[in-house]
Amino acid sequence: MMKKEEEAIVLDFLPNGYSFDRRPIHLKTAIAQAMGKENFTILELVPKKGIFLQPYEDVYIGEGKRDKVHHVNGKMPYDKLTETGKAELEHVVKQLVEKQEPRFVAFINRAQPLSTRMHILELLPGVGKKHMWEILEQRKEGEFKSFADIKERVKLMPDPEKTIVKRVLKELMGEEKHLLFVDK
Repeated sequence: MMKKEEEAIVLDFLPNGYSFDRRPIHLKTAIAQAMGKENFTILELVPKKGIFLQPYEDVYIGEGKRDKVHHVNGKMPYDKLTETGKAELEHVVKQLVEKQEPRFVAFINRAQPLSTRMHILELLPGVGKKHMWEILEQRKEGEFKSFADIKERVKLMPDPEKTIVKRVLKELMGEEKHLLFVDK
């Protein structure tokens, strides 16, 4: 069980709620689609009355006093995102992966076999047996310090940052059986 999200980044803000909501305007509530910063959870938020949220805005959604968000409606699947939400998703994921580089470098440093035939590293896009063995060999020399260190030591390896971003996006879109980074 992953830890509950404390903060989120707004992907899209709908001041008048969803267009498919057929209720009268005075009964509709504003909706924000956001992504949790910790577990890449796609969430539907209801802002407090009179609050207008901007895309890329950080909002607190934890248990304490929230200044902008009234409540969290819950998790939502990728296909329920608006077109704007989908368009902003990759940018937000990239930003989060950059900010949390040590977390993902640690993942590569600690990744273990999934089974006798498959290593968890092979679940990363563009990482096959050859790259996986090279990563394991380089890990014996010492832990990786950064994405740049991985790039430098593992020849012909796809860009590690882009690889992680691609993996997170695939998990969010429901294209992966094993979830490494996303809490669905």
